Amino acid sequence: MEKTNERETLGSRLGFIFLSAGCAIGLGNVWRFPYITGRYGGAAFVLFYILFLVILGLPVMVMELSIGRASKQNIGLTFKTLEPKGKKWHLYGPVAIMGNYVLMFFYTTISGWLLAYFFHMAQGDFVGLETAEVGAFFGTMLESPLMMIFWMVIATVLAFIPVGRGLQNGVEKITKYMMMGLLGLIVILAVNSLTIKGGSEGLKFYLLPDFSRMKGIGVFEAIYAAMGQAFFTLSLGIGSISIFGSYIGKEHALTGEAVRIIALDTFIALSSGLIIFPAAFAFGVQPDAGPSLLFITLPNIFNQMSGGRIWGTLFFLFMSFAALSTLIAVFENIVSYWIDAHQVSRRKATIINCIVIIILSLPCLLGFNVLSHIQPLGPGTGILDLEDFIVSSTLLPFGSLFITLFCTSRYGWGWNNFIGEADTGEGLKFPKALKYYFMWILPAIVLVLFLKGYWDIFVK
Repeated sequence: MEKTNERETLGSRLGFIFLSAGCAIGLGNVWRFPYITGRYGGAAFVLFYILFLVILGLPVMVMELSIGRASKQNIGLTFKTLEPKGKKWHLYGPVAIMGNYVLMFFYTTISGWLLAYFFHMAQGDFVGLETAEVGAFFGTMLESPLMMIFWMVIATVLAFIPVGRGLQNGVEKITKYMMMGLLGLIVILAVNSLTIKGGSEGLKFYLLPDFSRMKGIGVFEAIYAAMGQAFFTLSLGIGSISIFGSYIGKEHALTGEAVRIIALDTFIALSSGLIIFPAAFAFGVQPDAGPSLLFITLPNIFNQMSGGRIWGTLFFLFMSFAALSTLIAVFENIVSYWIDAHQVSRRKATIINCIVIIILSLPCLLGFNVLSHIQPLGPGTGILDLEDFIVSSTLLPFGSLFITLFCTSRYGWGWNNFIGEADTGEGLKFPKALKYYFMWILPAIVLVLFLKGYWDIFVK
């Protein structure tokens, strides 16, 4: 028990909120959210997204923060610390830690792409390129293992440096600056996008609900997509949020803290739409352009825009901050596991894991070139798709279901223990009147999300 007292703590409440939000804010907000909103009909989709953030994401986040703060441990040891004697809930702990590793195996590659685009945009390498040449630029990068390895290593090392420096002096301090930069950049980019001539149609599409458009696409599919986006954007289920709960005191109730984190996360996602939709409509680009939106469509838009090189550079700096904030948060979770479970020093754990993650990230990026013949989920898929499926469609929903049952079942930590922890401190309290919703309906919804993910890959 002495080790618990020596545990590092965060220096400020703002640091906790920025770190937790930094983990949640990532490519799901600033890349996937705009194009999936475009695909499913604009503002009508956004309304469902916000609803599901409140009824799905918020309670699971409070539960994850609660088990972290109560145990003062990372997810690998949390269940062992809190479970009733003789129960086996702790078996999920190492599985959750593995989920953090698998997430990093492909997130580092995409983060490397963003850093590469920031560098090339700042250097002016896109200036004067035709539409097809911008697409060829991305294709050339995917076909170059050495180029992708270089940028993946840069992204990984940049994110591990603050983790190695310690919790307050490294992770908290760097993330604070990064999040303030992120917020500043998104406001500047959104204001610029709103002033683009011809962008008003994009704003209408994004801000005025049109349920007839959603009906044409399929209401159930749109609702399921909104549910999935709201759920997965918060990175719940593998302990990358609960670790920051383990670093804070009991002064504030956790529901209010979760509301602040989700509000910041949602602000970034909604602002990303303000950046992308007016620009897309002004330059005649489909708003549901899919993943290519980021690396092919947007550079073409910046090329046509007055001062496009500057705006493109700022945009990819913003994207790099979003990606790196997630890397730092998840790396902290991984390193804390080694410190807590294996009594390894922070410096040693950082160096070991930096090397391990660089090596295990290689299959993902090689899947676009020398290993492109490996198509694990069928024709047209790659190693990245498999790793994303393991995390997004398996471990995140399963882990969230597991945490929900652990916090509400009398065979786990139990409702009373959970409420006691969640409501300790000043601020907004957890809605206890909805106990049976959290015990029965919430797990059922998460289970449906879990099963639908498998149905879409293996049956549909």
